Amino acid sequence: MEKNLEFPDLLRLIDEGSTAFRAVVAAAPGLDAQVPTCPGWTLFDLVKHLGGGDRFWAAIVGAGSADAPPAEAVAARAALEVPQEREALLAWLDASTQLLLGALRAAGPESGCWTWWPASQSPQTAGGTARHRVQETAVHTYDAQLAGGSPQPLPVELALDGVEEFLFTVCATPSAWPHKPTAFDFHAAEGRSWRLTVDGDGARITRIPAPTAATGEDSDAAGASVHGTASELVLYLYDRIQADSLHVDGDAGLLDLLRAWEPEEK
Repeated sequence: MEKNLEFPDLLRLIDEGSTAFRAVVAAAPGLDAQVPTCPGWTLFDLVKHLGGGDRFWAAIVGAGSADAPPAEAVAARAALEVPQEREALLAWLDASTQLLLGALRAAGPESGCWTWWPASQSPQTAGGTARHRVQETAVHTYDAQLAGGSPQPLPVELALDGVEEFLFTVCATPSAWPHKPTAFDFHAAEGRSWRLTVDGDGARITRIPAPTAATGEDSDAAGASVHGTASELVLYLYDRIQADSLHVDGDAGLLDLLRAWEPEEK
């Protein structure tokens, strides 16, 4: 079974992702370009959001284990002011990412910290935070590319980890599924698969063997099975593309129930 990305890989991907994001913004016609996947936001707003997030999580990681984010970090994010000129704004974003990377390196992957996912299958650690920031940066890079008219697939290495990271962090919960128990299978074309089981005990994720031409797929095992590239699966999970962009076996209506579900406890 494939291993998760190692901590140094996560730091590398955060750095590379920020660099790629800045390159997209630098090449855009203007910072006032609308971001279709973030209604009401311009490219400027997207840069501010990503950089502000880097600084916010740097403070959280630096604070160590806690029941809430540091009050000063919350206040700083609410009062965030950033440069208006593009070159200075991009330099600010670079500095923001370096603050995050510095905090992560100083803490190490096993250091505890507050996160918004205490009831999930993802750890409340600097390593768990790094893994999530990789995906935040990647998806917002896609948003920026879309604003510029040239969206690109997420890199395979990153996207494969991203499917699992989303399921573990966002979907896993002890809150009871309010419908008939079922399962959702997600199959990446690159050869990795996951099952999300939902019932009265909540939602939990396991890795499962990828279907092959020889074994096929047990159509009775899951209520709905979603097939696509890893990039397509991540973008679907983050609501950047719709289910009709992928291949779905089984009851596609179950996916609407899953997306509409708001667990009471996360």
